Amino acid sequence: MNAPSRVDLTNCDREPIHIPGSIQSHGCLIACDASAITIRRHSRNLDDMLGTVSDCNGRNLAEVLGQEVAHSVRNALARTQEGSRAALLFGQTLPSGRRFDVSVHRFKGAAIVELEPADDAIAPPLELARAMIGRIAAIETVDRLIRDTARLIQGMLHYDRVMIYSFGADGAGKVLSEAKRGDLESFLGQYFPASDIPQQARALYLKNTIRIISNSNPQPVPVEPVLDASGEPLDLSFAHLRSVSPIHCEYLRNMGVGASMSISIIVEGQLWGLIACHHYSQRTLTMAERVAAEMFGQFFSLHLEALHRKQTLDAATRARALLDRFLQASSGSRDFGQILRERLPEFQELIASDGQALWIDGKWTTSGTVPPAAASASLVRFAEAATEGRVWATHQLSAVLPGAEEYAPDASGMLIIPLSQRPRDYMFFFRKELVHTLDWAGNPDKVYETGPMGDRLTPRKSFAIWKETVRQQSAPWTASERQFAEATRAALVEVALRHSELLADERNKAELRQRMLNEELNHRVKNILAVIKSLVSQPSESGHSLEDYVQSLRGRIQALSHAHDQVIRGDGGGGLAELVRAELSPYGGEGRTVELSGPAVWLNAQAFSVMALVLHELSTNAAKYGALSRSGGRLKVAWSVAETGSLHLDWVESGGPPVRPPSRRGFGTVLIDRSVPFDLGGDSHVAYNPDGVVAKFRVPGRFVSVERASAGKSMLEAPTVAEPVHAVAGRRVLIVEDQMLIALDLEQMLTDAGIEVVATAPSVREALSVVQKQPIDAAILDVNLGAENSADVADALAERGIPFLFATGYGDGGALPEQHAAVTVVRKPYEAAAIVQQLQRLLGTNIS
Repeated sequence: MNAPSRVDLTNCDREPIHIPGSIQSHGCLIACDASAITIRRHSRNLDDMLGTVSDCNGRNLAEVLGQEVAHSVRNALARTQEGSRAALLFGQTLPSGRRFDVSVHRFKGAAIVELEPADDAIAPPLELARAMIGRIAAIETVDRLIRDTARLIQGMLHYDRVMIYSFGADGAGKVLSEAKRGDLESFLGQYFPASDIPQQARALYLKNTIRIISNSNPQPVPVEPVLDASGEPLDLSFAHLRSVSPIHCEYLRNMGVGASMSISIIVEGQLWGLIACHHYSQRTLTMAERVAAEMFGQFFSLHLEALHRKQTLDAATRARALLDRFLQASSGSRDFGQILRERLPEFQELIASDGQALWIDGKWTTSGTVPPAAASASLVRFAEAATEGRVWATHQLSAVLPGAEEYAPDASGMLIIPLSQRPRDYMFFFRKELVHTLDWAGNPDKVYETGPMGDRLTPRKSFAIWKETVRQQSAPWTASERQFAEATRAALVEVALRHSELLADERNKAELRQRMLNEELNHRVKNILAVIKSLVSQPSESGHSLEDYVQSLRGRIQALSHAHDQVIRGDGGGGLAELVRAELSPYGGEGRTVELSGPAVWLNAQAFSVMALVLHELSTNAAKYGALSRSGGRLKVAWSVAETGSLHLDWVESGGPPVRPPSRRGFGTVLIDRSVPFDLGGDSHVAYNPDGVVAKFRVPGRFVSVERASAGKSMLEAPTVAEPVHAVAGRRVLIVEDQMLIALDLEQMLTDAGIEVVATAPSVREALSVVQKQPIDAAILDVNLGAENSADVADALAERGIPFLFATGYGDGGALPEQHAAVTVVRKPYEAAAIVQQLQRLLGTNIS
């Protein structure tokens, strides 16, 4: 037979370690036919160990071992199955008088007999196994089982170092516990790449659960012949005496190790790890000791599997408790997103992670170590494409998401839980890059021997190469963690659906309220238009020019706008005096008198809203038909707080046209009569006296609080509009406005003030074109431009240092861009003096 090709680091995964053609020298081997009658092969040391003739191939097994031992071997084979662990025969005496421990098994048509010198003491090793099993049987946690087992084996089998070594999902291993001689360097916590234990070696660890290497610098004993008559080698997968890979021996020698033993840890049919024992001189265990260690390893594996299942069950119980707490907390909350944000850190108890993030309702919330906020958009887009309504995870995010390598140290692993069936809301869990979480457990300057295959075959070099291999990777997500994530997804989706049902009920109620509001709004708009019409139709007083008339009309409409804003902003409650002034401010002056008196009273949100509607109706009716509709009219509004805390308000008109009761009860009349009694449980009385309307209202004390300051007595004057100041004449201003009539009106105001209007842009595209191409001193931006807003224009102006104002018709300022929240806002309809003054402030011009 040709010599086998050299095995080195480039081809060790293909090394045929199960058919080495040789055995270790502390025993000998005989291979027979399947019936264990005729010897087909034997190890070259058979004659030295057994005292038989050297050439025994072709002879009957009984001639070599004796009839009694051969008979026992065949009976033992009858008890075993093809391709299984060997049957054992202790203390067998051969014709030479020598005693051997014998193991026999059948594999691939060959009956293989291994013989090792017998030890006189069989009972102590069996008692040893029993004692070792008894010591760990009562342990109830995985961490303690792994820690105590290393100490127990080291103390009872007397190896210099014992390690419990586990394999990760990628095959790389980590030393979880260690018991060692005091002068040795520690390997605790050290990682090794998967390539340090080739795949064919892992397969053999599943078949043969204990492996003894008595000498790391061996003299292998050949099996003769290497190939049988059919040209097949002898498969020694289940043989304890199988010789050792030269690469593995080199690895052991480079560490100074003289002998080793490995016990397979098999959990749920998979190779979970190894109990690895090192000795720094030659060491051989007897068969009885080896069997004791093997039995202990089997029990350890079963106990570890049971504790893992218990650990998983306990984790599932904790996860269920966490979800139950969340469900309980969310049952009383109307904002599902807010309760998730508040409790986001608690979900780390559910799935081990370094950071968590939540994307819900378009908001990004984080806890712990997570990617930068700038990466949130790409992560959400990736989640939309990857999850498809199911849990998704990776331990190497940079391999699937371009750009993720930039923040790999903080987030190399990611698990996503979708919170809705549609791609919308997600919970993220992140894990750091694995190499950034490791601590080296030994002397970083420790030097090992190096052999002809290089210094890579040492723990430290293995560790360094492994670190390069696992860059931008995290610890993988386990099957249990994925199960917990799926349970979380189901629970949170259920909560979300429940909230959706509640929101559906609220929507139905809101639709009913909206219909009523729409009816009231329709009526209110008609009233506002009627008031504006009456203001427009009033003749100009003699001696006043048309320009005076226009300026006065603009001022009154502006005051009406302020009153409308006050009503809108009253959702949180407000002062009664301010409310009354806001509603009546457009109508005082020019021969009409409005007198207000009463203490400083605060109405809560409900009462403020009701009284705003009532006062608005009374004010607009007085302006259309009553005391405020002509010169000489007089209105007195007085209020007081009774000892019971209730508010009493009197509305008294006089000096207006003769009053007649309404011929029909329209919406406004019903609103005045019924709002206070119906919505607040108070009283309302309206008398249509010929000389003027008198209305009295009582609001219960639970809606009212008296402020410290006194409102006193005041008179409302006619609103006036100051003449524009021409200190900004010649400045170039851009108008961004999508309503033509409003834009024309604003252009006229600015032109009257001597300001040059560079352009009026109705869209963002046109506005940006003007900003880029023309010199501009300032700009006035309408916040909302149809389906878009002016945020991009504001950004472009800010980049160029061009000052600008926002304009809006919303009472609360509208949806201003967050980055420009400090910019001045002017409200529509525009007032010329206010516009010019704000432009003067922006441009740094003193007002004369």
